[in-house]
Amino acid sequence: MSAQPEHPTDRRIPAIPNTINGIGDALTGANRAHFYAEVLAAEEETVPGIMRKWWKAAMLDSAPGAAESRSNAAAGTRLVSVEDLADQLEGISR
Repeated sequence: MSAQPEHPTDRRIPAIPNTINGIGDALTGANRAHFYAEVLAAEEETVPGIMRKWWKAAMLDSAPGAAESRSNAAAGTRLVSVEDLADQLEGISR
């Protein structure tokens, strides 16, 4: 007999729908307000970029350990926060 878990752990994060409502629903608090403010004030050609940026933020927020990663970064125990890493990958500087 082997010691197999009864329910395998699936570490995949379900994708957030890449729609304005899907992204808005996945964000919380100030991030949700910033997203809607940006997308509602945007010109048509800039909406896809805004959606891409905030979709990534929403996906990162839903990742296991995201809050711990931010805490570690704030405490100086990690080199980069999740947001900074995403910005680096996107080529954005804050």
